[in-house]
Amino acid sequence: MKLLFKLTGAFTALLSSKSVLAEYTFNMTKGVTDISNDIWGLHMMVFWVCVGIGVVVFGAMFYSIIAHRKSKGAKASNFHESTTVEFLWTGIPVLILIAMAIPASKTLIDIEVLDKADMTIKVTGVRWKWQYDYPEEGISFASNLAQSSMDVIKGTPEEREAVHKDGGYLREVDKRLVVPVDTTIRFLITSNDVIHNWWVPAFGLKQDANPGFINDAWAKPNIIGTYRGQCAELCGKGHGFMPIVVDVVSKADYAEWVESMQAEKVAELASATQVWTEADLVAKGETVYNANCSGCHQKDGTGIPGVFPAMIGSEVANGPAAYQLNLVINGVVGRMPSFKALSDSDIAAVITYERRSFGNNGSVVQPSDVTSAR
Repeated sequence: MKLLFKLTGAFTALLSSKSVLAEYTFNMTKGVTDISNDIWGLHMMVFWVCVGIGVVVFGAMFYSIIAHRKSKGAKASNFHESTTVEFLWTGIPVLILIAMAIPASKTLIDIEVLDKADMTIKVTGVRWKWQYDYPEEGISFASNLAQSSMDVIKGTPEEREAVHKDGGYLREVDKRLVVPVDTTIRFLITSNDVIHNWWVPAFGLKQDANPGFINDAWAKPNIIGTYRGQCAELCGKGHGFMPIVVDVVSKADYAEWVESMQAEKVAELASATQVWTEADLVAKGETVYNANCSGCHQKDGTGIPGVFPAMIGSEVANGPAAYQLNLVINGVVGRMPSFKALSDSDIAAVITYERRSFGNNGSVVQPSDVTSAR
């Protein structure tokens, strides 16, 4: 009994804590698209049908138990087959299922069928980040777990709690997906290694990212704001570090963002033709390394013994630059993803950082070397 009281007290204290109640909800979110609202409405309709069935069934049970109990002298009836009763208890559930199937089928068709999209975005799952491509706008970038979350993963509980209060712990990225409001967007979703799943609850969108296949989905966000999601398929060691952050902005703000990203691309292409100093390459390379490589090789270059090799004293980093260039650009099937989506200057910087840090003494790599290696 004492143990029961202790467990009850602990459970009550847990439920009454602010950290638990802060995100405690009783229901699904309505979301910010027509589809997500349809899904929510379908869920509520089925929920109340189930509630009604439960009330009728359990009401009849409790009434029978109380009104016809033995202490009142009730005697059990002895009857055999009743065709009418069998028709009723078969026909009524069938009618209920048909009534629920009609709106459910309509919602499923709306989810799958898209007549015309205003824009297309390609989403590629990469261990362990997301690659976004806007084919019509000529924009492409990778979205990684933000450095703020990386820094506190191994930090103190107080540091993690501080970041969590801001909503950023394991949920923030370095580059967000940006889309315009009131625009029908077609998402082409795939993967270049293992199975991932791109899930944004507020959009009512959840689709597998399968290597070698392209699945599509669509959304039309109606409300400006920031919406978060995550990889919903257990894809390996870094599965918990693949957040999704989508900024839904006005069409004018989106046009400005596209212009800024295209200008950034032009500047990046120009920088790839320049000769960089070693110091500049190492400084830029550290940022690229922390965002793309530290998850496997560790921030301090120690790697994970038996799984991912250390950068400290690495034969690759201290060997011929051409071999490392090929490794980074093309990857190794089943072991290391390709990083060809990175710019020439990013690849040159991260390779130089690996070759000139961690006690290594490899050569410096310039963006022009990457261009030639491609």
